Amino acid sequence: MACLLFPVVLISTLIAHECTASPRAKRLIIDTDLFSDVDDAGALLLAATAPTVDLLAVNVNYPSTYSALAASAILAHYGQNNLPVGVRRPLTNATFFDSWFFELGEYTSKVAYHWSGGSLPWGHAEDAWDPVALYRKVLSEAPDHSVTIVSIGFFDNLSGLLNTSSDIYSPLSGPDLIATKVSELVIMGGEYPSGYEYNFWGGNPYLTAHVVNSWKGNITFSGYEIGENVMSGLRLINEGPAGDPVKAAYIYYGYNTARPSFDPLTVLYAIEGLGGLFEYGAEYGYNHVEPNGSNRWIYDKGVTNQRFLRLRVPKDRAGAEIDERLLRAAYSSQGQKSFTRQEL
Repeated sequence: MACLLFPVVLISTLIAHECTASPRAKRLIIDTDLFSDVDDAGALLLAATAPTVDLLAVNVNYPSTYSALAASAILAHYGQNNLPVGVRRPLTNATFFDSWFFELGEYTSKVAYHWSGGSLPWGHAEDAWDPVALYRKVLSEAPDHSVTIVSIGFFDNLSGLLNTSSDIYSPLSGPDLIATKVSELVIMGGEYPSGYEYNFWGGNPYLTAHVVNSWKGNITFSGYEIGENVMSGLRLINEGPAGDPVKAAYIYYGYNTARPSFDPLTVLYAIEGLGGLFEYGAEYGYNHVEPNGSNRWIYDKGVTNQRFLRLRVPKDRAGAEIDERLLRAAYSSQGQKSFTRQEL
C-alpha cells in the first residue's frame, strides 16, 4: 500500500466511513502474552479496530495483573469497552525487565494505569474471566465453524480448553467443542520447516506440544522467520494520534525504534487470509513439536489441514503495510477516544 498522503482530518473521516459494521464479520478470539514484547499491543490494535472483525474475547496467557489490565485498557480505547478479558492464574504483579539485552522497556503497567478502562479498570484484574471458562462460554454461543482463534503467545489456555469436559456452557468436551465451533487456529510460533522459537519453549513446552500435536482442526502457522525482519511501529510513534495507548506502548518499549512484526502479521492473516502479503510454504504435511519446544514440519501428503506461511513480498514492503495499517487503525478511534488520567 502507498504511503499515507491524506491530512489527518481526512484520514479520520475515511476510516470512520470504512468502519461500518460488516454483516459477514470474522469472529476472532485473541490469546496473547501481552507482556514481554510490544507487537502484541499492535496486534490488539488491528483486531479491535478492523471493520470486518467481530472480536469476541481476549485471553491473556501471561499471569500478570498488568497484562490483563493493559489488554482491557487498549480494547476500551478503541471502543471495545465491554469485551470480556480472561487471564491465566495465579496472578502476580510481575513487570517485564529486559535481562537479555538491557535495551527494552516495560509498558503494560503504564498503559494499564494511564488508560485505565474497559471491563477491567485499574485495580480490578481479579475480575478477569478464567480463560478456559471464557473460551467455553464464547465458543458455545457462536455459530458452528465460525470462530478463528489467534494464538500469539503461550499455550496454557488452549491446552486447558482441550482438557475440558462438559460444563454449564456446553455438554461437549473441549475437543468436540473446538471441532464444532472453530474454523481455524492461527498460531504465531515455531520456525519453518524447523526450529526452536520462544513462543514454543518460553512458557511450558509440554503444553505447546499438547496443543499443536493434538489439535484436530485447521491450523496455520506464522513462524519466527516471517516477522523477524519485518519492522514496524515507527510511523505510529512519529505520526500517530496524541494520547494513543499503543503508540505510547511502542515508545515505552522500544524507545522510538521500529520492532519486529510477528503478531501484527499473524493477526492480519487471521483477518484477511493470504491477501497480497502471504503464500503457503507447504500445501500438505503437519507441524510436530518436541517436549523441549523445538518443532519440525513433517511432509505428509495425507495431511492437508495444516499450513505454514511465507511472505510473498519483500520484507520492507510488508513492514510498510503493517505501519500503514497500525496508523490508520489508531486514527480510526479518534471519535471514541478514551482519556489518560492526566487529561481527565
